[in-house]
This record gives sequence, structure tokens and C-alpha cells, in this order.
Amino acid sequence: MTVWEALGVVLAGVFAGGINTVVGSGTLVTFPVLLAVGYPPVVANVSNSLGLVPGSVTGAIGYRHELAGQRGRLLRMGTASLIGGLVGAVLLLVLPPSAFEAIVPVLIVVALVLVVAQPWLARKLGERQSEVHVHGGVGLLFAVFATGIYGGYFGAAQGVLLLAIMGILMDESLQRINGIKNVLAAIVNLASGIVFIFVAEVAWLAVALIAVGAVIGGLIGAKVGRRLSPTVLRGVIVVVGIAAIVQLLA
Repeated sequence: MTVWEALGVVLAGVFAGGINTVVGSGTLVTFPVLLAVGYPPVVANVSNSLGLVPGSVTGAIGYRHELAGQRGRLLRMGTASLIGGLVGAVLLLVLPPSAFEAIVPVLIVVALVLVVAQPWLARKLGERQSEVHVHGGVGLLFAVFATGIYGGYFGAAQGVLLLAIMGILMDESLQRINGIKNVLAAIVNLASGIVFIFVAEVAWLAVALIAVGAVIGGLIGAKVGRRLSPTVLRGVIVVVGIAAIVQLLA
């Protein structure tokens, strides 16, 4: 890797760390860059997952005020994400990439529709239930587990999926949900990364370069994301999601 290539990987990490903290889909920036500098797909995916962990952690720290009072939720959903991330990592090692690639754009489209319709859907669900479940119930835990599997396998737009399902199934503000999303994404990336360390080839230089950029991006993303109104944040989610779909199809 040349000096310019290394700088490009760091800058990709900055952008990915920032966009992951605000919305998600940072993998769609760093993964192609690692491929462009010569890493094989599986090595790039493994190294990318590990490199983005510090950025997710700094993003979560940046949202610490929004996370206040949500310890119980984090323990429940964090456990589901942890198990899901481990399962997804194992699937990456035993299944062909085509097993998930075909469904990724569809998942993102569904997530974007859910994010846009979230206020209406949440209101309708509240009208049908005597009391909206403040923690989302068993259905949310299963959805978080399933998203963790996807995140451990590839991870592109897992943040968009998490924001969509939590926004509909949980009675909470979008910014506080975003704080939870950052923690869950960090858990999934760390869980899958630990598996990869022991059983897959890791490009540690790429991990270090992405990590440096992602930490910076996570701090910037937290400062920007926390100032966005729910309407603007939904708009950002949709724009990023559409860009992710276009890149995946291309």
C-alpha cells in the first residue's frame, strides 16, 4: 500500500465513522476502498468490520446524553445483537456471498419505507394497543437479533435497518434511538471481529488506518447528528439509503 492509498483509507474511515454515527452504511465507503487498494473481498470485509469498531464506540460516547436511562434496553438488545453478530460472522465464513447479496438492496428499500412511515405507523400501532411497549417487546428483540446476523455477515446499512425497526416498535424519540443504534452496531462489529481474528485472515494495517479515521469521524458525526431535527434526520437516512442501494446495484 502506497502513502496515498493509506491516506485514502484513513479518509474513507473518517467518512464511514461519521455517517455510521448519524445514520449507518459506512461500510459502503470503506469496503470498496479496501478492494480498490488490492485486498481480497473476504479479507476486506473482515478488516473493515474490525476497523469500524472504534468509530462506533466514539459515536456511542458522543450520544451518551441520549443513552441516559436506557441501560435495561441496551442490555437486552445488546445481548441479541451480540449473538446475532456471532452468527453472522460464522455465516460469512461458511456461505457464498450470493446468499445475502441479492436481498441486501431489498432490505434497505424496506428499511427506508419504514423510516419515512415511522411516525404514521407508530401512531397506528398506538391506537390499536392500550399501551405502546416502551421496549418494543419480543418482536423487537428478534428483529435486532436478525439485524445483528446481517451486520455480522456484511453490515452495510444495518444502522438504517435498526433505526427503522426501533422507531416503529418502540415508544422513543429518534435521537435516543440513534444512540442505541450506535451501541448495537459497535457490539455487532466487535463480536464478528473477534470471530474473524481467530479464524480468518486480517489485514491489520487496513484495520489500523480505518480505525484512526473512524474515531475522528465518529466524534464529528455525533456532534452533527445530535443537532438534527427528526425530520432532517429522516431525510438524511433516506438519502444515504438510496445512495447505498445505487452503489450495491452498480
